[in-house]
Amino acid sequence: MIYILIGLCGIAAGAISGVVGTGSSIILLPVLSLAFGPKAAIPIMAVASIAGNASRVLAWRRQINVRAFAWYTVAAVPAAVLGVRTLWIMPPDVSNLCIGLFFFVLIVLRRASRTRAMRLGPRQMALAGGIVGYLTGVVYSTGPLTIPIFAGFGLAKGALLATEAAASIAVYLAKALAFGAVGGLPLSVLCNGLVVGAALALGTFAGKRFVLGMSEATFRLLIDLMLACAGLAMTGNALFCLAR
Repeated sequence: MIYILIGLCGIAAGAISGVVGTGSSIILLPVLSLAFGPKAAIPIMAVASIAGNASRVLAWRRQINVRAFAWYTVAAVPAAVLGVRTLWIMPPDVSNLCIGLFFFVLIVLRRASRTRAMRLGPRQMALAGGIVGYLTGVVYSTGPLTIPIFAGFGLAKGALLATEAAASIAVYLAKALAFGAVGGLPLSVLCNGLVVGAALALGTFAGKRFVLGMSEATFRLLIDLMLACAGLAMTGNALFCLAR
């Protein structure tokens, strides 16, 4: 039964993230955390995100901005590995609490990035990549931050979706390898990640026509609502466990 729920959530998450460039982990991470625990949920999502982002790269492959990709990943990849090592020594309930609280922080940061037009050069891209890469290793879901970063470099539409997805693949691949190095990627986790990734890819292609009908304002509100719901679910669960 849990796999049916995860599959349906994966298809819905893939449909949304295929258009707005983010949202899959916001939807899936609380479900995976409740089903498998936070330390298993994050490597599962790391594997799944490789497949989910690959579908976006495939859809917009001719519009990837190699320069933006290179400047961002040069710092983001090693920083993500460091973030994984930080996560791995955290108690599971503390990890869950950090992820949930960070979702609320993302709502504020997303709104701030919309009111202040960011303009980023190569050095700023590398700095942003290092910070967000580390956070991605620790709390996982930073997609709502990476979209404004690549937009600040001057990318839009297909180029934005494709370049952000390609950079995310590099970061998540580094994370998956780092989890493997610390023993956090057993066969069961790898298989669960591939199943979730297949659902994300299916949702990206199958649901795009329905999601395109939404306005940009509706998308922004939807992401903020998903962040708030996911934050409430994960912080509530963590505080309950810590209080026992």
